[in-house]
Amino acid sequence: MKLPSEAQLLRIFIGEADKFEGKPLHEAIVHLARQKGMAGATVLRGLMGFGADSRMHSAKILRLSEDLPIVIEIVDKPEKLQEILPELDKMIKEGLVTLEDIKVIAYRYNDEK
Repeated sequence: MKLPSEAQLLRIFIGEADKFEGKPLHEAIVHLARQKGMAGATVLRGLMGFGADSRMHSAKILRLSEDLPIVIEIVDKPEKLQEILPELDKMIKEGLVTLEDIKVIAYRYNDEK
């Protein structure tokens, strides 16, 4: 897949304990992105954070939280990202979704693996 140099980054902030149809929400979102042919998606697990409810989520040495912050980043053409926004709206009950313009410098894979 070739991405134009001008693309967008969809960033989704949710909690690790969030679910969609019985499975982890972050997994459901990444599977949706793959099913829709998105250029790529990455899930990042945060060490600490808080959201709209101001409840602190933290991974302390003595207490491992089961609801750490999760950030999902999806990069693609603006029109492809617009396609999945209505579906994400149905899936995400609590969290933050942002969209920003980015410049893609490189997007490649090594086919010698």
